[in-house]
Formats: sequence, C-alpha cells, structure tokens
Amino acid sequence: MDIGVVFQCDPPASEVVRLAKQAETLGFSHVWTFDSHLLWEEPFVIYSQILAQTSRVMVGPMVTNPGTRDWTVTASLFATLNEMFGNRTVCGIGRGDSALRTLGYKPTTIAELRECVTLIRELAHGREADYKGRPVHFPWVKDGQLDMWIAAYGPRALALAGEVGDGYILQLADPDIAAWMIGSVRAAAEKAGRDPLSVKFCVAAPAYVGDDLAHQRDQTRWFGGMVGNHVADIVERYGESGAVPQALTDYIRARKGYDYAEHGRAGNTHTDFVPDEIVDRFCLLGPIEAHLEKLERLRELGVDQFALYLQHDDKENTLQAYGEKIIPALSQPAR
Repeated sequence: MDIGVVFQCDPPASEVVRLAKQAETLGFSHVWTFDSHLLWEEPFVIYSQILAQTSRVMVGPMVTNPGTRDWTVTASLFATLNEMFGNRTVCGIGRGDSALRTLGYKPTTIAELRECVTLIRELAHGREADYKGRPVHFPWVKDGQLDMWIAAYGPRALALAGEVGDGYILQLADPDIAAWMIGSVRAAAEKAGRDPLSVKFCVAAPAYVGDDLAHQRDQTRWFGGMVGNHVADIVERYGESGAVPQALTDYIRARKGYDYAEHGRAGNTHTDFVPDEIVDRFCLLGPIEAHLEKLERLRELGVDQFALYLQHDDKENTLQAYGEKIIPALSQPAR
C-alpha cells in the first residue's frame, strides 16, 4: 500500500514545500493539497516548487473541481508541470465544495464532471478532445500522462468513478463504509465493460499518532464536519433511502450548518454534532499499532493508497512516525 500526505496551502508556501520534501525523504509516495483558492494559497504555483525540489513523489490536488478554472487551463497546468518534471502529477477531482461555495456557486453536475475528466485527461496525454463542440489539443505535449482520480460519496458520482476514473478517492477511513463504496465503484466499472481491478482506490483521512486519544479526537473532529457537509447534500437529494450507508446519514441529523471560514481547521466551532464514535471510525488515531491494524484492514479491501490529512497540532511527529514505522511495515506483503 502506498502512503500519501495531504496538506493545506496555508502561508508561508515555503513550509508546505519543506514538509513535502520531508515526506519524500520519509518514503511517502504522494503529496496532495487542498484546492480552495479563497481559503488557502493557489496550489499549482506551490506544486512547481515541490516538484522542483523533489525527485520521486507524485503531486496533485485533493481535490480540484470543474468550476473554478477553465478546463483547458487546468489541463495545461498539469501538462506543463509534467513536461517540466517528468509526468509526476496526478489529478484528484470532484464536483466541488469549498472552492465553489465560498464564491456562492453550487457544486457542478455529474455530467459536467464527466466531460471535464475526459477533456483534461485527453489533453494532458497530448490527444485531441472536444471542448464545447470544438476540437482542441496541445501540439506541444509529447508522451504526456495524467491519471484522473474521482472523489465521491453519492451513487451517481461513485458510478462515474467506476465508469471513467483511473482512481477513486474516499475521504474517510471506516473499513465498513470503504467496502460499500469500493464495491459500488467496482460494480459500475464492470457494468461499463471495464476491468474492476483497473480502478485504483485511495482512502484519505486525518491521522494522528500518539496516546492522548481525547486530544486527538478534538484535533480531528473537523473532519466529521467536512464529510457531513457532503453527506447532507446526498441526503437532501435522495433522502435516507440507502443511497449511501446508514452510518453516514445517521450522525448528520444533529448538524446545524457549516462555516467555510473554518473549513478543514482543527478546533473549529461548528462540529460539536460529530460524536467520538464517528471521529474514531473516520480517522486513524492512537498508537502505531492502531494505525497499522486499520491500514491492514483497508489493504485487504483493495485500497491501494492511504493519504493522511495533516491538519492538527502534531504534524511533524505523525509524519515522522509514518515514515519510520508505518511505511516500512506496509511495504511488506499483506498478512
């Protein structure tokens, strides 16, 4: 199993670059960042510095969206970075949340996401694509490569991931929910005539290594609020009809709203509705052994990568613990 890490683009950008370099030294396979340009700094500028100062890690957004940039511009950003640094980018993409809502926009449609994924991948590979009825291509792309990983919770987005995604991103680390989601993506891939095993799976969630579980829960409770924000949209559309697992719909009943000014922030003031049980299920907390136990369960389900969010007050120690203890253990064959 690969291990990636997810950073926010808080200033100074040099600190994000420093942590990315440290992650590569420690054996991490991927460096991801949030992409929400009103809340944090512009990630693609930072990617250029990360790629210039590393040699191996894959770099990309977790996740971008079809709504904040022209699709051809997004494709050109990836293709240019790949030309400069040797096909070392990956595109995580979804319908859009904070990047769009802070502008007063709604998430894009599934149809738009499908068209966007197809266009960006085709252009980044140097192939011709249809853009609003017009054939377009980048004549300067040679031997381009870009995998498109689709983030999803709802049934239509899960189907899209199976139908056209190179990978699927699930932003929570509960093995039971992961099994349900992975099964849905694989079923959609098979129905579309694809090899279900060709779709890679990434589980992304906060990880905090240590012994003070109460403190770790407080530091990562924000994540349950973020996930709940996505789930609320699904419940509004489908009701509690089984479109997503009941474990996801139950806990948001006490949700009263969401403040994007505190999006992804430890200690935010609007996630009191998230119970400890959900924090424990969605995140990886506790000593090294607890992390390894859950990661082994996820690996058995077919998860190819775990990407840990580092939005808490002990980034350095958790990063170091993963590099020294967890990554070496997961490099061994599954038990």
